Amino acid sequence: MLTYNHQVPSDRYNDRVEEHLRLTDFYHVSQIGIVQCQKALVNALIERWHKGTHTFHLPIGECAVTLEDVALILGLPIDGLPVTGMTMSSFEAMEAECLLQFGVAPRKEDCRSSYIKLTWLRNLKENLELTDEISIQRYVMCHIEGHVDRLQTPVRLASHAPQRPRSTGQSN
Repeated sequence: MLTYNHQVPSDRYNDRVEEHLRLTDFYHVSQIGIVQCQKALVNALIERWHKGTHTFHLPIGECAVTLEDVALILGLPIDGLPVTGMTMSSFEAMEAECLLQFGVAPRKEDCRSSYIKLTWLRNLKENLELTDEISIQRYVMCHIEGHVDRLQTPVRLASHAPQRPRSTGQSN
């Protein structure tokens, strides 16, 4: 059985970027700090997750988590244009995008498939000198990405949960 047992470290930001976090409407999420999970509750939800329909199968029926649910829980606005981007299918494409966004590119060992390891972003954030507007924006991007990743951990675990056979309601 898959269980959730993940410690979430605190992720404090430099006070100089607070106004930038407020402008991105991400300030509230940055104040969440350490997410205290009730392991028994998360484990029960993981057991009831059905990745085929992306819903929880509860005794009262199926339950889906919507964008509106997440927005209300995290205090994020969902009005305006969607934030999207292209999927990086090669290291070279990801390297070019990182150079554009962060002014530096990860090494191949800082990546896994087409994903940048979170440790690379953390190290970049910790080593950025906040001397100008560009470095502050890069810092804020690293900070936000770190929070997004930490908030997705239970979702990623649930998506890999083994599927339990569904009851057909018929008895033998």
